[in-house]
Amino acid sequence: MSSEVKVPALGESVTEATVGQWLKQPGEAVAADEPIVSLETDKVAVEVPSPVAGVMGQHMVAEGDTVSVGTLIAVIEEGAVAAKAAAAPAATTPAPAPAAAEPEAAEGDGAQVLSPAVRRAVLEHGIDPATIKGTGKDGRITKGDVLAAAHSKPAAPAAAPAAAAGAPALAATGGRREERVKMTRLRQTIAKRLKSAQDNAALLTTFNDCDMSAVMEARGRYKDVFEKKHGVKLGFMSFFAKAACLALKDIPSVNAQIDGDEIVYFDYVDLSVAVSAPNGLVVPVVRNVDQLSFAEIELAIGDLGKRAREGSLTMEDMKGGTFTISNGGIFGGLMSTPIINPPQSAVLGLHRIEDRPVVRNGEIVIRPMMYLALSYDHRLIDGREAVTALKTIKEAIEDPTRLLIDL
Repeated sequence: MSSEVKVPALGESVTEATVGQWLKQPGEAVAADEPIVSLETDKVAVEVPSPVAGVMGQHMVAEGDTVSVGTLIAVIEEGAVAAKAAAAPAATTPAPAPAAAEPEAAEGDGAQVLSPAVRRAVLEHGIDPATIKGTGKDGRITKGDVLAAAHSKPAAPAAAPAAAAGAPALAATGGRREERVKMTRLRQTIAKRLKSAQDNAALLTTFNDCDMSAVMEARGRYKDVFEKKHGVKLGFMSFFAKAACLALKDIPSVNAQIDGDEIVYFDYVDLSVAVSAPNGLVVPVVRNVDQLSFAEIELAIGDLGKRAREGSLTMEDMKGGTFTISNGGIFGGLMSTPIINPPQSAVLGLHRIEDRPVVRNGEIVIRPMMYLALSYDHRLIDGREAVTALKTIKEAIEDPTRLLIDL
């Protein structure tokens, strides 16, 4: 008996997806509700589970294909038919054998199936996937895992080792090559949204610098007892989230949106947090962040970041958002002009902390400084309001007591 697997409902207004990775190959046993394929939508990756226990039958679509809701994508063989399918020789399965140059060709039984992006990264960096511990869901290897392994890999000797024989001959001779890779649906959506923001909004960015001494001192003093009590580390994001809420309360237009010829003001803050995931930048939302404690904010952001790296965010995690914080400092960025996340009207950009000489009480001293950037839609937010909001954030970070007394 066969059971059909179709593309499920993907969320409000989402009608199509791209087949990102087959998690089960024809002939492999599957359990009921076990994920068999990952679909990439405009916002997140969605794993489709098997409706029954049995053996993976035919793939009706290939990785990279675009599929609509309700499309038949696979067949699961169950019962006696499943047992027969499991015993069938590999030649009867419709899936083509992997190319000799791909890492899977050298792996034994039970080898992990790698997505196209991961395979490319493995080839480019010469990493043996068997040596990588996957951080994705169910231990799967992500592109980020490969890049991390490449960064920790010792420099290769001048002479190419024999293990590199599987790489294209052109690369070994110092020649040049090109590769065309279809953009993922998520990357296409990111490109469209960012370009739309530039085309439709009057974007402007205001800057300030912030002395991080007080926050760093508070973290150093309370981080151990904070983690012991709440089970999460005390980071900078909770301080900036609280400071942003303070500023948005004072300057409501920074937390507002344009809807046609109307302005929508929110009396709550749903904070979008830009997170780097294996497939690109995603912006999950922490709801009612203005009502949360420091620990609740850290726990929420940590959970969203973890699920973004695992590819397990849901559509609901991405909906809404009234204001965004993007921390480019974790990648070493000194300064940037972040682009707003439509239909939001403002985004706060954080950057790396570095010791710089500043003047305090007429003397030059060294302080840990960070540049802050607030990009905003000038159609709704005046320069005075943007500068005041950023100055409020700066003052709250430099004197965290303001967060406690709402000043």
